[in-house]
Formats: sequence, structure tokens, C-alpha cells
Amino acid sequence: MTDPSHLPSEESSHKPVKRQRPSQNSWALPASIVFASLVFMGTSLYISRLKAATQASALNAVALPQQTKENDITIDPESVLPSKGVELPIVWGDIGKRLIDSGVINNQKFESLYAQRGGLSAEMKTLLTASDNGKIRMTLENAGVLLNIAWALGLGDKNPVLEQGPMNDKQYGGAGNFASTGGWSLSTGDTMSHYSKHPFIVLTPDQQSLLEKVAKGIYRPCCGNSVYFPDCNHGMAMLGLLELMASQNVSEDDMFHAALAVNSYWFPDTYVTITKFFAKQGVAWDKVSPREVLGANYSSSSGYRQILQQVKPVQAGSGGGCSV
Repeated sequence: MTDPSHLPSEESSHKPVKRQRPSQNSWALPASIVFASLVFMGTSLYISRLKAATQASALNAVALPQQTKENDITIDPESVLPSKGVELPIVWGDIGKRLIDSGVINNQKFESLYAQRGGLSAEMKTLLTASDNGKIRMTLENAGVLLNIAWALGLGDKNPVLEQGPMNDKQYGGAGNFASTGGWSLSTGDTMSHYSKHPFIVLTPDQQSLLEKVAKGIYRPCCGNSVYFPDCNHGMAMLGLLELMASQNVSEDDMFHAALAVNSYWFPDTYVTITKFFAKQGVAWDKVSPREVLGANYSSSSGYRQILQQVKPVQAGSGGGCSV
């Protein structure tokens, strides 16, 4: 197991562009006017495109690359990340409303965050405020919002995984020292006052046993631990979704299938690249075992590094980082 105190940091990839000042010369006045007009037009176009790009990035709206072919290997991102989305096998009900009512999600903070990213869609607002939500359809566009909502669920729901599992191991100095806890800034009051405090989902002993079994078999590429040790937001969010699935008697196989779809939308580059790896072995994506792919050999950070030694990565989308 890698160091569970890993707190991912985000480094900006946007560096300021140095612009050279035009040298003094003896241009005629008309030429200067023409030049200034061109500069103005170019600047306006640049700003317009920058705003559009910023909004698209903030909404996690990712345009998938077209089907590509490399060394006679055909890669179709649509097979991994369907543009129409994937329906998850859970009924959401009033979970979002309860997260807000309990203060695990402070609605004002949440909406303020997404106001800076283009605003919440009507669908996501309903998911947070209505009491009769049906099943969730996950897409590239809503994956980031669902990540944060499910993160709050995993963190706030009272469950033995958080109380008796590795998160509370004394050698790590307490459950509040991880990215999944210290990084959650959208609650009312202190984050740890909500940690495993609210009985949103009550499981039977058999359901709890299934939850823990599946959680121990699911990894994520940003870290080296399984969902049973949810030390980052992706792990905590997946825990919340697995708790819902277990409570609604979703089968073990279907839990793994759903988890692979969710991980794929959260880590587009990773899973399209893994698709390429399997394609090199002559195995189509719809024939792979979700249980195998979600294991440490493929989906942990170290496992994925091994994959990258054998295939070149495919750029399919940015995905979400380990912070809100």
C-alpha cells in the first residue's frame, strides 16, 4: 500500500505568455492605424475564445476524439465514454436534499462554487433539492458535479468503513488528515463534525459485507489505495455510490460494472488508454472484466504506470482533480 497520507496537489498548467514590445520605427500613420486595428481584432478574438474555453473546462465538457488507429489498433473512445452517458443502477431519491439539510453540503457554498464554473444544470439542482429523484445518468458533462455530491455522501454517511477501517488507523494521526476529509470545504461548520455522522444509508449485515468486499477490489488512478481506504475524493465518492448500490440490492457484478463506468468518466484519459492496452492484446473493451480492470494491476496509480510503459497514453479528456 502506498503512503495513505498522500494529499494530491494541483499545479496550474497555464503560464503567462510574454509578449514582446514592438520596436520603434518610422511607420506611416495609416500603416499604424491598420496595424492597431488588426491587433484589436486579434485580441478580441483571443478573449472570446479564451472565455469559451474557460467555460467549457469549468463545466467538464469534454469533446471526445474521433476514432483513431495506431499500429493497426483501432481505439474508439465512445465505447468507453458513451456521449449519451451511462445510467447507474441506483435510485437517488432524496439523498441530495438530506445532504443539504444535514449541512454536509452547504447549498450556498456549493452553488457559489459552480456559479464560477458556468452554473449548475437544472438536472443537478433537482438532484440536490427534490425528494423523488429516479436513477442517475452519468455523462462527461455532469461527472464533476456528481463527483462532489457523491464525495459528500461518502464522507457524511455513517458506516463502519470510515469508523473501523484504515481511515481511522492511529498510525495516520486521525481521519481528518487526508485529502478526502481535509479537502472538503463545502460543508456547514467543521468538516469532521460530519464525518460518518449521518445515517443516510442503513445497511443490513449482508449488505455491509458486500460493500466492504467490493470496496476492497476497486482502485483509482490518482492514488494507491482501494475504496476501502478512501483517502481522496474519488475514493470517498465511490464509497458513497457503493453504499447506495448495496442498500438497493444491486448485485456484486453490477456494482463492478457501474464502478468501472464511473471511474471512466472521472479519469477519461486513463481508461481510454487502458482500452488501447487491451486492444493490443486482441480484447475489445466490452469483453474485459470490470473486476479485473478496477483492481490494483490496472486502476491504481502504480498499476497504471505499468500500463504506460507498454502503450502511449490517449488524450480523451481532463477529468476531475482531487479537490472541489
